[in-house]
Amino acid sequence: MYKILISDKLSQEGIDVFAQDADFQVDVKLGLMPDELKAIIADYDALVVRSDTQVTPDVISSAAKLKVVGRAGVGLDNVDIPAATRAGIIVMNTPDGNTISAAEHTIAMILSLARSIPQANASMKAGKWERAKFMGVELNGKTLGIIGLGRIGSEVAKRARSFGMKLIAYDPFASPEKANSLGAEIVSLEELLRTSDFITPHAPKTKDTAHLIGAKELAMMKKGVRLINVARGGIYDETALADAVGLGHVGGVALDVFEVEPPKDSPLLGFDNVITTPHLGASTEEAQVNVAIALAYQIIDALKGGTIANAANIPAIDLAEWRELKPYYDLSEKLAGFAYQLAGDTRIQNVRISYSGEVITKKTQALTLVMLKTLLEKATPERINFVNAMLIAKERGIEVTESKTSDTSEYTNLLSLSLLSSGSTLTVSGMLTGFGEARIVDINGYRVDIAPTGNLILFFNRDVPGVLGKVSTILGNDGVNIAGLTNGRKAPGDDAVTVISVDNEVPVNSLDAIAAIDGLHDVRVVKM
Repeated sequence: MYKILISDKLSQEGIDVFAQDADFQVDVKLGLMPDELKAIIADYDALVVRSDTQVTPDVISSAAKLKVVGRAGVGLDNVDIPAATRAGIIVMNTPDGNTISAAEHTIAMILSLARSIPQANASMKAGKWERAKFMGVELNGKTLGIIGLGRIGSEVAKRARSFGMKLIAYDPFASPEKANSLGAEIVSLEELLRTSDFITPHAPKTKDTAHLIGAKELAMMKKGVRLINVARGGIYDETALADAVGLGHVGGVALDVFEVEPPKDSPLLGFDNVITTPHLGASTEEAQVNVAIALAYQIIDALKGGTIANAANIPAIDLAEWRELKPYYDLSEKLAGFAYQLAGDTRIQNVRISYSGEVITKKTQALTLVMLKTLLEKATPERINFVNAMLIAKERGIEVTESKTSDTSEYTNLLSLSLLSSGSTLTVSGMLTGFGEARIVDINGYRVDIAPTGNLILFFNRDVPGVLGKVSTILGNDGVNIAGLTNGRKAPGDDAVTVISVDNEVPVNSLDAIAAIDGLHDVRVVKM
């Protein structure tokens, strides 16, 4: 039984999705104070929030069972993602459910600015008839600057184009081809600021976008420019924006989001040409239902070991990708477990992972997390999962690097894992056969062919006659049955590596006897 706590208002349709599954118990407890949430969160596997509940480090430290925090919406400003990641908790949102609502609200704000609709409405209700006061402008022919051509920015572009607006966009990650398909032109941020009649940002709030538009940027803009924000509060420096409005440089502002919400002391609230709404971008009946249903299914999948979608702190893969990745997942786990046991008690300082061949077309970052998780959970008593593996590695001073090559000269797919410690390096490589079976094919340059299952005896020896016979005799005398054997060497007469697969537990006295054979060293058992 999974217990779900819903601490902010969620559409009933989302609650019903949980209720249809007998494995889930849902508690709806709205308006919890921070101490109240801390007192009960330890009983829950998942927490569902919107924007009111603050998921702080204190809350997370009290959440012994918590596996998922789900935000029914886009913004995650109220969730401490680093603290959740450190605790191994998945943080997910629903970025698609309110796309249309946010885009339509943006267009509504643009139209309201262009025609002073809220101000004219207030004037009429005050008993006035002030036609001359509310002279507007047409959108046709005006330039709209869109900062961010993601889901919402793209939908805004489609709608603004129907009004005859000229579209320009700034987005470091958008291709000119994508912009062209929307009727927009990619430009620099400076050019967008200098030439736009209307400007609307559609980007998340990050350290790079916080106060993206401040006094310097506002000074670049046309006199009379109109600014909109239905994205995240803090993209505009609100103090600088208020100064620009007061000086008459900015002709109008329409804000749905603020740096501090509610914005009780914002100087922007005192201007007649500033239109505000209380964070309504996603506030449509359709959007609320869409995000509630989507989040419920995401949480069910995550808790039941299915696909993880829209996670902010773990690579997301869909079901089709997972089916393709599963054999590589198993290989990655076995490769890391094998390498860890070979490395012994040495302190790992660097983990280097390389992929070659057809595997590079997959989401290799997920495979990297599989290997890292496997290594760390064997080396530390901490709770390790795919969410916190990279962070824990960093905290332990382990540098992790990933590389790819399309080279298939030797294998159609190859995963190589190198563990570096002071003075030594261990590299093991594995591949999938044509039947999808995992094989370890290289140990520090020694070619082998190992099925990574069961108990394996591994040792290095001089490549001379009689060694394997002696080992076989010892095992046979002790009742240990040999299931398979592989031997790898670099040149005749050099050292060789031998790996023997056995059906039984290997007695300590057998290992001692094998280690005593002249010319053998580094004898160990690897349990797969």
